[in-house]
Amino acid sequence: MSGSQDDERLEELRRKKMQELQEQAGQGGSAEQQQAEEAAQQRAEQQKQALLKQYLTDEARQRLNAVQMSKPDFAEQVERQIVALAQSGRIQGRIDDEKMKALLKELQPESKSFNIRRR
Repeated sequence: MSGSQDDERLEELRRKKMQELQEQAGQGGSAEQQQAEEAAQQRAEQQKQALLKQYLTDEARQRLNAVQMSKPDFAEQVERQIVALAQSGRIQGRIDDEKMKALLKELQPESKSFNIRRR
């Protein structure tokens, strides 16, 4: 009888070990997937930076960097817009500082003005 109890205990230990191995394999898969996503994001970012260098003059890039320091979300939106324009072929020549100012003004969210009257 003691032999069957040992067999049961061994079988239970095997099941636990297999479950642990499967869980580790599952986590390893998600880590690999996460690395692949990060690599894809890096490639996309590098491609975006290359397009920006290609289509923006130094002054326009400096202006965009200044905007990025104060309003990173807005700068990201402007970068996406420039990349979309470049990929669709709607940019003739390079974007200089004046064109960048116009683009920033065009994409800037409407500022709401508040009139405060004192009585």
